[in-house]
Amino acid sequence: MTLVDPAGTTSPAASPDPVDRLEALFGDAGAPGNPVGRDAVLAADAEGAMLSAGEELLDGFGLNAHFVPEALGGRFTGPEDLIGVMRAVYRRDPALGLGYGTGSFMAAVNVWTSGSTRQQTWLAGHLLSGGRVACGYHELAHGNDFARAELTALPGPDGQLLVNGRKEVVANLGRAGAMVLFARTDEGPGSRSHSQLLLETARLAPAALTRLPRFATVGMRGVPLGGIEFTDCPVPADAVVGTPGHGLETAQRSFQLTRIALPGMTLGLLDTALRTALRGALGRNLYGGTAADLSLSRTVLAEAFADLLLADAFVTVAARAAHTAPAQSTVYASAVKLLVPALLMGAVSRLSELLGSQFYLRSGEQPLFQKLQRDVLPSAFGHASRVSCQAALLPQLPLTARRTWSADDGPALPATTFRPGEQLPQLDFGALKVTGGGRDPLSRTLLQGAERRTGEDGAIAARASEYAAEVRALSAEAARLTPDQLGPAAPPHAFDLTTRWAGVLAAAACLGLWWERPDGGQGPGAEPAWVLAALHRLGVHTGRHHDPLPQPLSEVLYAELLRRHDAGLTFDHARRSTGA
Repeated sequence: MTLVDPAGTTSPAASPDPVDRLEALFGDAGAPGNPVGRDAVLAADAEGAMLSAGEELLDGFGLNAHFVPEALGGRFTGPEDLIGVMRAVYRRDPALGLGYGTGSFMAAVNVWTSGSTRQQTWLAGHLLSGGRVACGYHELAHGNDFARAELTALPGPDGQLLVNGRKEVVANLGRAGAMVLFARTDEGPGSRSHSQLLLETARLAPAALTRLPRFATVGMRGVPLGGIEFTDCPVPADAVVGTPGHGLETAQRSFQLTRIALPGMTLGLLDTALRTALRGALGRNLYGGTAADLSLSRTVLAEAFADLLLADAFVTVAARAAHTAPAQSTVYASAVKLLVPALLMGAVSRLSELLGSQFYLRSGEQPLFQKLQRDVLPSAFGHASRVSCQAALLPQLPLTARRTWSADDGPALPATTFRPGEQLPQLDFGALKVTGGGRDPLSRTLLQGAERRTGEDGAIAARASEYAAEVRALSAEAARLTPDQLGPAAPPHAFDLTTRWAGVLAAAACLGLWWERPDGGQGPGAEPAWVLAALHRLGVHTGRHHDPLPQPLSEVLYAELLRRHDAGLTFDHARRSTGA
């Protein structure tokens, strides 16, 4: 895989690349007096406030346009480009990323997926004019169990709907000009009793609304989280997004983009955490040298680097597969959300141990790292828990075993899926399906590659064969699942199969990127060390083994980490210039 060389003949501020422009606007994070630098980020966090200068910067940059499809006048072409832009924001301040725009994107995708032409046009204009949209899926009493949501929007007088109930802990609810709410629209049981509503805040009856105070949180202190309670609030019947009663399907289809995009954005947090821990290790005197001179320290740093590369590879392939295999995006999105957030939290936690007892001090690198460790928890679990993603994958296992893993043939993903930078088909919101239909072309890529590419690097070929064998083992175990083992009450060993499936898909993503790397590529992406290290760490994260990264791989990755640190490059596969 070729890594992007950020050097160019034009100023980054004038670059046609939006990420380069955004990084140039953010400037040097360590520069004294930078209104969006590290000192300003920490000051805003201490006050429990949004970074106001950061919001002004993103207003001028026009970030909201990246949430609106090109067909509606915006710049959104798919999750991959949006992830790149938002990752730059999360590198600077995760609270700025979540508080400024992530909630707007989560809400808007439902409208792009199922909304009427009128709803899409109005919401696009609202966002492009700088407005915000709040996304109210959850209720504290029910979490991810949407089918039990108690907010109702039932028929009232004059053909309108009357909204009753509450939503809590919703980002930007108090300052959003619109909101998308998940509500019960039919009192009958079943999955067709809920819909989503697109509401214009200014048109709601003030007397029917009660604003709820912000819940105190450990992380994301500056994000404006609010709640609202409705009492017989009249709203027009055409506020329903899509077909009435299909709110759950709309949510499940929109999740296929958000469950890829949000973990991909949050990798910017890990990038900054890794950079902060590395600076701390290089500057900390220990045993006659620095903490970074110790083999254990270098291994911890190299493993976090490998985790970042692993997660980025999986996110990148899943994001591109939304274009090349949209009908299977439901599987890949759930697998990304199942694996990547846990990986992120684990990597940040391990890096905190590297700082030792000095982690508790409020000087040097520690304050920023402490903020990142607090922020990673809400960033990682976001709007879907690990168990909810497992529950989405589990019922699809037996059919996938029959139609994909037990078959001798079947299509793999197109090669362009594994070639970042190549043109992709236009994203088709209508092609996103609730289930994958038992088809898994990413696994087919792994099975075909393991069989056909045996003459390449021996170590990588061996890893590919191991994961191909894991697919066959999964197929056999999935075939033994009984119908009562496919729901939320399934036993632990059944849920464990979904984690193993996610591991197979992540391995296939790494191997596919390696197999489809450009001929004659140079740099770290063309060396086998990154994929071997990523697959080694994947084995740890999925419980295949608990071995530390072998020293030869650790030293190669640590040397690359230092090179990027000194050159001011990001630690993901893009290797961009950054001031963070």
